[in-house]
Amino acid sequence: MQSLVVGGGCFWCVDAVFRQVEGVTASICGYAGGDTPDPDYRSVCTGLTGHYEVVRLEFDKSVIDADTVLDIFFTTHDPTSWGRQGHDAGSQYRSALMYENDEQRELFERAKERAASIWDVPIVTVVEPLKIFYEAEEYHQNYYARNPYTGYCMAVINPKISAARKRYAQYLRAS
Repeated sequence: MQSLVVGGGCFWCVDAVFRQVEGVTASICGYAGGDTPDPDYRSVCTGLTGHYEVVRLEFDKSVIDADTVLDIFFTTHDPTSWGRQGHDAGSQYRSALMYENDEQRELFERAKERAASIWDVPIVTVVEPLKIFYEAEEYHQNYYARNPYTGYCMAVINPKISAARKRYAQYLRAS
């Protein structure tokens, strides 16, 4: 098993996409990157905690490799936008990769270089050390599956899943 912490805007979106990916055994929404201890959703949304909305992805590397996980990450959100993903705006929505060791840092930097070849403008994804990961409140976990017909899920998350399915069908579970 391998674990990566990624932030691609709203954690509901990242979580929903990766729950479709074969080999992903866990997707946990949370907060990381700031200095405020024990953040909650309300405090993170103020922009004052320094935390990002992130997802801890755990996956079986015998089924899917880290490079593919990161390629999916870079093509299912906009890594060229600072603090914004569509209508979601704020510092908590930054594109981020949080590494736990030098090997992950190098993995993330290589993934950014690959992603740069498919985007017309510079990638602004931050790559920084993971100090601590705080699990988000229960109602954020697996949000899409529990609320598929809300406006946000239909308008924002469904197109991301469709894009992932179109580009990475061989890695996604049958719907």
